[in-house]
Amino acid sequence: MNKLSIVAILASALLFSCGGEESNSKPIKENAKTEAPAPDVNAKPEKFDPAKSQAQEPTGPLTSISFNEYVHDFGVMDEGDVVVHVFEFTNTGAEPLILDKCKGSCGCTVPECPKEPIAPGATGSIEVKFNSKGKKNKQTKKVTVTANTDPVQTILTINAQVTPAPAAQ
Repeated sequence: MNKLSIVAILASALLFSCGGEESNSKPIKENAKTEAPAPDVNAKPEKFDPAKSQAQEPTGPLTSISFNEYVHDFGVMDEGDVVVHVFEFTNTGAEPLILDKCKGSCGCTVPECPKEPIAPGATGSIEVKFNSKGKKNKQTKKVTVTANTDPVQTILTINAQVTPAPAAQ
C-alpha cells in the first residue's frame, strides 16, 4: 500500500471511531469522576446537637401527644435534695403511642417512661427525678421524649433554685 492509502484509512477510522457528526456514540468526557469540594482549612465546624443526631424518623404510623404541662418549677430547694415530678400526657392521635426513649440532659435528671403502647385517647405519665447533689443556684434541665409522633421529639423542662449547702469546716 502506498502512504496516501494508509493516511486515508487512518483518517476515516479516526472520523468514525471518534464520534463524527453521523456517529451515534457519545463524546468521551475527560475526568468524569467528580470529587466533593474540600472544606476550607479554617472553616468553622457545624455545631453538634446530640438530640438531632439521635433523632430518627419513626417507622410505622404516626400519632400525637399532648402534655398537661411542658415545664415544671421545683422552686427553692437545698443542695442534695432529691425531688420527683410526674408529667402527665394524653395520646391525642388515632394510633397507639409508643415512647421509644426518654433521656435526661444529665445524670442528675432521670426520667421513667411507660414501656407499653398508649392507646388513642388514653393517658400516661413520665416520672422525672432530679438529684440536686453538687448543683448550685439556678438549674434548668431537659428531658427529651422520643416517640412515634410528629415531631419525633418532645422536650420537657424542669427548673429549680438550689441553695448551696454550707461549706464543710
